[in-house]
Amino acid sequence: MVPPNLVLPENYPELLQSLKFQIRNAQFQAQRAVNTGLIRLYWSIGNTILIQQERDGWGSGVVARLAADLQKEFPGMTGISRSSLNYMRAMAASWPEGDSIFQQAAGKLPWGHIMILIDKLEDQPSRNWYAAEAVTRGWSRNMLLNQIKNKTLERSGAAPSNFESSLDRADSELAQQIAKDPYVFDFLDLRGEAAERELERALTGRISETLHELGQGFAFVGRQVHFDVGGDDFYLDLLFFHIEQARYVVIELKTGKFEPGYAGQLGFYTALVDDRLRLEAHAPTVGILVCGSRNDHTVRYSLGRTDSPMAVSTYTYESLPPNEKSALPDADAIAAALDA
Repeated sequence: MVPPNLVLPENYPELLQSLKFQIRNAQFQAQRAVNTGLIRLYWSIGNTILIQQERDGWGSGVVARLAADLQKEFPGMTGISRSSLNYMRAMAASWPEGDSIFQQAAGKLPWGHIMILIDKLEDQPSRNWYAAEAVTRGWSRNMLLNQIKNKTLERSGAAPSNFESSLDRADSELAQQIAKDPYVFDFLDLRGEAAERELERALTGRISETLHELGQGFAFVGRQVHFDVGGDDFYLDLLFFHIEQARYVVIELKTGKFEPGYAGQLGFYTALVDDRLRLEAHAPTVGILVCGSRNDHTVRYSLGRTDSPMAVSTYTYESLPPNEKSALPDADAIAAALDA
């Protein structure tokens, strides 16, 4: 029991924080070691099954019997059901060299994440991309599944832009990465063609979800950001700062179809931010026009006549068609099936 009048050393708070950090770090390292050992075991089991199937022509019945015998021998062990063994085999086939999975991001992920990568993605480059993002961004299993469902890889950097002609080559590649197409605002309680102010209010009212959809690195600066230009008032719809790229990002919302005049308006706003807010250490400000629809030919001509770096994206409220959305199981259902 701690004495009520105990006088603590002056450096006690720092000491306590240091010990907390050491304990948490040790716990993390222990969990990581356990996870690495588990993945190595599962890969080894999967590789053994793969070799036997290729050499002796094992069918599904043999795998089912193997699962039953292993469960009988290790009654308290989870993750050795028939479906789990099939996932282990798939992992060994996807990363055929034993150490290759540990030299990539997938080897740093929990087994549940790896199962989702195998189950939901057909090609290895996509699996590796989502694995790397999951490690970098700290995605949970549900978050990883949601990112795959929302086709984040396909949408990243997909918006038409003039970045290549308006920015240095290296900077244009960076800027392109932050412009998705389309943006999926399925977290908003909106349908049809909402008014621009209604869409703007909904996005800022759900700012956490909006920042998540925009992508890693975005920080919200303000809505309807005011600029006085020689007595004329101008208001930017949304202003963000991209921390990783150290640049302001102006986002203008248009609920209808893209019109050439929108490019001029956005170019004017990016010039204002460059002049009034941008510091010398900052990268050039870029603009993203998010509209309801666009004609790509019109967009190309419009962007070709402006020097202001900008991209033109569209948005949707639905990440998948209704029939695909209803057929897609969630992560918990996948996990439950694997241990059946």
